[in-house]
Amino acid sequence: MAENGDFADFYAATFRVLTIQLYAYTGDLSEAQDVVQEAFSRRPPRRGKLAGYAAPAAWVRRVAWNPPTSGGRRARRLLELTRHQRPEPVAGPSPDRIALMEALSTLPPRHRQAVVLHYLSDLPVNEIADITGVAEGTVKSWLHRARAALATRMADWEPAGRETEDV
Repeated sequence: MAENGDFADFYAATFRVLTIQLYAYTGDLSEAQDVVQEAFSRRPPRRGKLAGYAAPAAWVRRVAWNPPTSGGRRARRLLELTRHQRPEPVAGPSPDRIALMEALSTLPPRHRQAVVLHYLSDLPVNEIADITGVAEGTVKSWLHRARAALATRMADWEPAGRETEDV
């Protein structure tokens, strides 16, 4: 990754995807934008540049997921201090997205995290297990339980724009 041009391309390609993932997890768009922005502003722990990592997007994702999953006081304070520096807000959510966000919010945090990482990030079970620090079987169990809970929750949901006939 060359200094400015490649980083700008990397940022543009990664920021939105990570923000969507964390928004799905936290239910708070501002918080999601803030933690992703904070992740990009941090330097890797070693002296090398982000480009030196085999998977720079994975490093940024890991850093971005830390504050919402740890619930640390320091992270929340930092978010409060940086709220005024957030990027332009995106358009309001559609009714479909609102229904999905409400359904996701009913899941336990670890189940929700597994669903977001698996279905929005397209991460395999073994990588989710690495990120969360649990066995692959546990991740599979979380995904199974989350899908069952979401199926029950969304059973009566009708997608926006889909007309139903009155019989």
